[in-house]
Amino acid sequence: MPYLVVAYDIPDDRRRLRLSRVLWGMLDRVQKSVFEGELEERLVDRLEERIRRVVEAREDAVRIYTLCAACQRRIRGLGVSSLREDPDVWII
Repeated sequence: MPYLVVAYDIPDDRRRLRLSRVLWGMLDRVQKSVFEGELEERLVDRLEERIRRVVEAREDAVRIYTLCAACQRRIRGLGVSSLREDPDVWII
């Protein structure tokens, strides 16, 4: 499955909220304007289409990065780095 990172800069509060709701249903929020996670291949195009319906091309900026497996293993968080909640993972 592709691992995606979606980052956005949207000045309009309404559109920003709409986009975060679209992403929230498919990826994990790791910062206020950054979502990431694995997504089935068949859903990647659907997600991009849903994003296109929300954003205003002349005002908003959205970046979608697809990370390879080697890149995923090199993800590091510094400072206040949120952990995704996974019921199958226990941190002791």
